[in-house]
Amino acid sequence: MSAGQMPPWLQEQIMKMQQSQQNLQSVMTQKQHLDIEKTETEKALEELRKIADGDAVFKQAGTVLIKSKKQELIDELEERIEMRKTRATVLEKQETRLKDSLKEQEAKITEMMKGGSANAPPNSPPVEDNPRK
Repeated sequence: MSAGQMPPWLQEQIMKMQQSQQNLQSVMTQKQHLDIEKTETEKALEELRKIADGDAVFKQAGTVLIKSKKQELIDELEERIEMRKTRATVLEKQETRLKDSLKEQEAKITEMMKGGSANAPPNSPPVEDNPRK
C-alpha cells in the first residue's frame, strides 16, 4: 500500500464506521433533547399540581392559550412524561447497539490494517495480478 492510497475495502469499512459514529451522535442528541423536554414537562406538572382545583388553567396550542381543566392537563402531562420515558428507553438501546457496533468496526479495521493485503480484505480469495493469462 503506498503512502497516500487506501485500498477500497478499507475505505468502505471506514465510511461505514463514520456513518455509525454519525448515527450515534444523532441518537445522543435526541436523548439530550428528550431529557430537556422531560424536565420541562415535570416542572410544568409540578406547578400545575400547586394550583387550586377551581383556578383557571390554560394550555398552549401554537400561539393561542386555550382554557382547560386542571385534571385534563395533568393527565396530558403525565402521558407526555411516560411517552418520553419509553422513547428514552428505545434511544438507550439504540445507543448501546451503536456503541457495540462501533467497537466491532474499529476492531475489524484494525485487524484489516494489520493483516490485510493492499488489494483485498483478509479471509477473501487472493486477487490475481493479471487475470488474462
